[in-house]
Amino acid sequence: MKPVVWGLLLAAALIVQASFLPLLAVNGVRPDLLLLVVVSAGLLFGREQGVGMGFFAGLLQDLAAGNIFGVCVLSKTATGYMAGLMERNVFKERFLLPVLAVAVATVFNNAVMLTVVFVLGFEVELPAALTNTFFVMGYNTVLAIPVYRLVSKVAGSEMTG
Repeated sequence: MKPVVWGLLLAAALIVQASFLPLLAVNGVRPDLLLLVVVSAGLLFGREQGVGMGFFAGLLQDLAAGNIFGVCVLSKTATGYMAGLMERNVFKERFLLPVLAVAVATVFNNAVMLTVVFVLGFEVELPAALTNTFFVMGYNTVLAIPVYRLVSKVAGSEMTG
């Protein structure tokens, strides 16, 4: 895999996530395209790719958001690893399993983020956080198939080109 291509894919996802998706936000909740790319890469290529994509996606998100640095790096790296563990169990042609994986990964990613924030001593409003997670999961599952196909297509062009 060419790191430049994957870096451009992550950068494009971040740009769309930061510029266009706020227009589609409902009560401030929007999908997490970077998470979708991480999960797709993990499902398609395994733990190493999932961890690498998760690390760099989290780093980009932490740098762009300006929140507590490292929370997104940790959560997306862990989520990429978990998605990568399922690589051998996912039929890459089927789209139901990636959708389910994205739903589980969204909950896992948000749980890791909330846990880290709580451990660092910040106040976490659990009902609001659970509602937010539910809406993000809904958004992410709707976009799971198009993003999975895009990542698969980028991977296919990488393997043939």
